[in-house]
Amino acid sequence: MADTLKQRRQFRNIHITQIVAYRLPLAGMVSILHRISGVLLFLLMPFIIWMFDTSVSSEISFDVFRSAFAAGVGFIPGWFLKLVALALIWAYLHHLIAGVRHLWMDATHAVTKEFGQSSAIVTLALSVLLTLALGYKLFF
Repeated sequence: MADTLKQRRQFRNIHITQIVAYRLPLAGMVSILHRISGVLLFLLMPFIIWMFDTSVSSEISFDVFRSAFAAGVGFIPGWFLKLVALALIWAYLHHLIAGVRHLWMDATHAVTKEFGQSSAIVTLALSVLLTLALGYKLFF
């Protein structure tokens, strides 16, 4: 009797050495990128506050803000500040779009594999395309 029963597949947690070879589905990548973008937004909060404060305080401070992105601040070159701002743009857009995706899935109970895959593609595509469009405006 035991010989006729088919062995069931066993699912186990992956080992730390298997992480590089593990193929994560797109929905998993979006989830991890959502967390990374949230951490990035949190860690760069002082830069965000500086940008907001400098850009809206007065006309003189706005000129300082614009010249910081052109010439830099202290030893930090302007192109690096633009890259940090571009990273913030991506982090904000991805976090927002992925958050709306998660809220939609929670509200509609649309938790199928197919919807997870298609909404992950839309999330990645929208965040990258919008980042490229705003990055073009930032650099040119």
